[in-house]
Amino acid sequence: MAGVMFKTRLTAILLLFLALGLGYFVYYSETASTGYFNLPFKLGLDLSGGSHLVYEADTTAIATGEVDEAMSSLREVIERRINVFGVSEPLIQAEQAGFGASASHRLIVELPGVTNLNEALNLIAETPNLEFKTLAPGATGEVLTDFVDTGLTGRYLERASVQFTQTNLGPSISLNFNPEGSRLFAELTESNIGQPVAIFLDGILLSAPIVQEKIGNGQAEITGQFSVEEAKTLVRNLNLGALPVPIHLISSQTIGATLGADALAKGVYAGLLGLAVVASLMILWYRLPGLVAVVSLGVYIILMLALFKLIPVTLTAAGIAGFILSIGIAIDANVLIFERLREELREGKSLYEATIDGFARAWLSIRDSNLSSLISAIILFWFGTSMIKGFALTMALGIVISMFTAITVTRTFLLAIGVKHKTKLTSFLFSSGFYKLKAKI
Repeated sequence: MAGVMFKTRLTAILLLFLALGLGYFVYYSETASTGYFNLPFKLGLDLSGGSHLVYEADTTAIATGEVDEAMSSLREVIERRINVFGVSEPLIQAEQAGFGASASHRLIVELPGVTNLNEALNLIAETPNLEFKTLAPGATGEVLTDFVDTGLTGRYLERASVQFTQTNLGPSISLNFNPEGSRLFAELTESNIGQPVAIFLDGILLSAPIVQEKIGNGQAEITGQFSVEEAKTLVRNLNLGALPVPIHLISSQTIGATLGADALAKGVYAGLLGLAVVASLMILWYRLPGLVAVVSLGVYIILMLALFKLIPVTLTAAGIAGFILSIGIAIDANVLIFERLREELREGKSLYEATIDGFARAWLSIRDSNLSSLISAIILFWFGTSMIKGFALTMALGIVISMFTAITVTRTFLLAIGVKHKTKLTSFLFSSGFYKLKAKI
């Protein structure tokens, strides 16, 4: 028994030192200006300020089974475009409302730190639209309207590059298509041998080369009177991608940094106030076990904050609310454990036996209640909007970590302070603040 108690107390001491180390990491990574440990919390748009843009996607010309893929490509294109301009941690996601053919699709763009709305709009509007067109039946190709769409667009472009050949006086631009684009390009060139295939960028004719033969390797070449700088600029724009789905702006909002800082300060204040109230009630009601629960709760908070930095998790006001709610969930598990512990003590068991049996009997209730909450969080994350996702993510993460701290940390600490003999002091410390227990400790 003495050896078991020694190991348990050693484990409890190690857990405390680990928690203190993680706590220092959370503090130091927030204050360090440079270096590997410079890991400040990632704040969402509503806390750091920036621009929130909502675009409606026109998917009427896309087959129902291909809409998800097209929206995914659209998100990747916009994200690649924005990242080139150095916007810090943009959030771009596709959302769907409804089901089937009547569903509407939107693209949500959040740009932290960009409070100039015109600048934010230009980041999206400058994305080029690359199209390949062929002559309409009976047309001569003398005017731009003589060309018709072929379905081959920049959506299928894999890479563009500048190249110099002996046959061209200036630079030309090489285009490489992905497998699906290569197939479309092969069909396009095979059916238009001897005819021009026009290449348009944002509705402007770049080149209309005559197809000499079928091109099956997915490579095309744009020639023209380009300067080196013009060719490089065009290649850069092409590599940023062309919009696979037409979009138009339906909503825009800017959030100032001052408003975000105020929301953050109020969220932190609410969390500290709630923590203080919960800690006070636990100590008043459960005395020493309540103090153990508070220490375990501190370990839980440190683990959560460290995970927020390491994953990393983008914290929003809703996410902070989910985190605060998870503190209550973490304490709820301790309440179930302590009530079971008190019942075991009433039966005359020793503190060590009561702790073992109390945790075992409380586990089923803890598991079922946390599992139902976790399922709710997953559903919210899966179907919710961007704001709801932040709430669901922090709450789900909190549920998982709270189960660990309740079953592992609290249990270890209680076993570590176990005593062999009954005294008035231990009877007082392990009895409820509002009940007199006659337990053998």
